[in-house]
Amino acid sequence: MNRKKLTTFIACCLASLGMQAENINISTPRTSLVVDATNGQDLKFVYYGTRLSAADLQTAIDVESHSYSAYPAYGYNCAAEPCLAVRHADGDMTLQLQVTGTETRQEANATVNVVKMKDKKMPFFVNVCYRTYNDVDVIETWTEISHAEKKTVTLFRYDSGCLPIRRGNVWVSHLYGSWANEGRVSEEPLKPGMLVIENKDGIRNSHTSHGEVMFSLDGKGRENDGDVIGAAICYTGNYKLRVNTHDDESHLFFAGINEEASEYHLKRGETFTTPVLALTFSREGMSGVSRNFHRWGRNYQLAHGNKVRDILLNSWEGVYFDINEEGMDQMMADIASMGGELFVMDDGWFGEKYPRLTDNSSLGDWKVDPNKLPNGIGGLLDDAKKHGIKFGIWLEPEMTNNPSELYEQHPDWVIKAPGRDLLYGRGGTQLVLDMSNPKVQDFVYDVIDGMMTKYPAIHYIKWDSNMNFANHGSQYLSADDQSHMLIEYHRGLVKTLKRIRAKYPDLVIQNCASGGGRANWGYMPYFDEFWVSDNTDALQRIYMQWGTSYFFPAQTMASHISAAPNHQTQRVVPLKYRIDVAMSGRLGMEIQPKNMTADEKELCRKAINEYKQIRPVVQLGNIYRLLSPYDNLGVASMMYIDDAKDKAVFYWWKTETFVNQHLPRVKMAGLDPTKRYRVRELNRIDKTPLKFEGKSFSGEYLMANGLEIPYTHNLDWGKQIDYSSRVLYLEAE
Repeated sequence: MNRKKLTTFIACCLASLGMQAENINISTPRTSLVVDATNGQDLKFVYYGTRLSAADLQTAIDVESHSYSAYPAYGYNCAAEPCLAVRHADGDMTLQLQVTGTETRQEANATVNVVKMKDKKMPFFVNVCYRTYNDVDVIETWTEISHAEKKTVTLFRYDSGCLPIRRGNVWVSHLYGSWANEGRVSEEPLKPGMLVIENKDGIRNSHTSHGEVMFSLDGKGRENDGDVIGAAICYTGNYKLRVNTHDDESHLFFAGINEEASEYHLKRGETFTTPVLALTFSREGMSGVSRNFHRWGRNYQLAHGNKVRDILLNSWEGVYFDINEEGMDQMMADIASMGGELFVMDDGWFGEKYPRLTDNSSLGDWKVDPNKLPNGIGGLLDDAKKHGIKFGIWLEPEMTNNPSELYEQHPDWVIKAPGRDLLYGRGGTQLVLDMSNPKVQDFVYDVIDGMMTKYPAIHYIKWDSNMNFANHGSQYLSADDQSHMLIEYHRGLVKTLKRIRAKYPDLVIQNCASGGGRANWGYMPYFDEFWVSDNTDALQRIYMQWGTSYFFPAQTMASHISAAPNHQTQRVVPLKYRIDVAMSGRLGMEIQPKNMTADEKELCRKAINEYKQIRPVVQLGNIYRLLSPYDNLGVASMMYIDDAKDKAVFYWWKTETFVNQHLPRVKMAGLDPTKRYRVRELNRIDKTPLKFEGKSFSGEYLMANGLEIPYTHNLDWGKQIDYSSRVLYLEAE
């Protein structure tokens, strides 16, 4: 062979070696995601499902389709839905991404795999990243987008990731709702066309819809069996989830920041990092997906995720804006007497020039109203110490009112388009501070830092956010970058929250946003819990907390005992039922205790004491939803079980009452079939114990048969109630 032919032969061999397929197996303890990262080719999806053995991995690589891009870009095969769409400075709107290499790095208890890609023509780069943990079955994926082109590149779409889902009898479950009706469950089969789930509020991203979905792969979702994929976009701002069902064999799922009104001008050398898209798979139904998300969230996403939460009394529904020292002291004394651990003073405590008497003034003026609290926060902390409880306070740091000293001094700090009229929110005066502005970030940080520096004994902050983006425009950003506002706001917010958490890692912070407007995993590294809804009606809370539990564990869901008639629905629900519902989340109270009878206080005292016994199981345990209220069978039931399967808490709520009605018997789930469990009813109001009180049953029996729950409570004549509920505590012998 002559030198020229030999050189050509060697070059061909080297090229062939360079093109050799590199399949990356991204694995958790029980799942695998496989991608084909062949050098010089597009990144391809191969497999997602149960964890593959070495032999099955090779089989999957050999037989599964490699036809779907794992991160499709616009420009080639334009009829397909893209993850990424850009315009280069020369007007070219094409990307042809090719793999240039891979890398793996180790983090604490996690592995990160990075697939590096570059456009075939331009110096435009995309890293597709995957993080897996050693102890949870969730895969995090995101992208890092950058370039070395001479001029700015405009991003029109920039998803976090996508996933092909094989067509069949696939159903999607997702959450929707509105103020006072959050977290409702919607279930529907996937059909041809485009399903879009999105948020455009700008501030509160889980009122009208949620950024989380489940895909049941073998028919309408079942709780404890069946193959289910779960996905959650972890972002504090506007998002968009899309499911495109075209003319091929898979539904294509995409998730990322909502690109509408948000084209992004990516400068040379800048990196645009998309939010994490969290994926999980379970063969144990929708509850199995929930357990995966809950464990991942507690271990890696949620502030203080493996600590139980305090039992608190919040002042809001008890007194609203009628804050005064005597009233706060009385409420502290009452919650302490019932065994509570924390008192939270809500809205209405601040404002000097503009006293906060209602919701139309004073936000931003975080100074105590001396007429309401002459001894200030220090006096309240002294009272809390006297009663042996902790103290918390309400703030709304991202907002102001136009009647406020803050707005008078800094009208340029609010979200507003230059030269445009303002639109106002709550109270007809509320405005949003521009968190893209570093001065505003410093102000918001200083609100918390100043409060905590002066009063380090404050244990808890309720962080509220009661307005959307009614005005598009930043007085801080340049005219050319006004389309960055929705993104830069949340970059500034997260930057500020990180500063707060760095200095105050032990501070407990509740995430409230007109109720449950910020229930998203993007927020939760900086928050301990969220207020599920401003609606505290126990019956409606069953439906809202049921849906919320799809993705969030019990200790994140603030669930409070409130007054009857309920302040939102005017429904009269017995105290026993209100307690039993509240005990399925993070138990608290939202009531004026001085208006309660002695018997009602005693029932709450006993319930709080019993909740302390079951709190580790409920807040840190594994959820098994048993019978959905959305099935309209007259009853809802669920349970929590600890990791050792030694303790369990079973909930049963009747959701409607008819004479001579017939309700299904509920089988339990998740127990150890070989263990025997002794049953004890909590919060009992019946004159006589249930037939199974104190008796023991095998886990196998309880999962095969359940227990016969009476439809009514055995009470004296004149004390009967039309609602019925039961909480059972199971302990292994």
